[in-house]
Amino acid sequence: MDTVKKIAKIVGIIAAIAAAIAGIYVLVTKLCAKKNEKCVDEKENYVSCSCLDADFVSEQVK
Repeated sequence: MDTVKKIAKIVGIIAAIAAAIAGIYVLVTKLCAKKNEKCVDEKENYVSCSCLDADFVSEQVK
């Protein structure tokens, strides 16, 4: 019976370590996905500079 308990304890420890690794993996992938979504939003809201247009008149030019 002692060997069965030791084996069960070892299997339990291995399962706990595997669950912790899986949890960390899921957390990191969610954080990376959220970070990538923010980058996409910045690109959509980008306004190009019209400084190179010949007809552009700056507000600072008098």
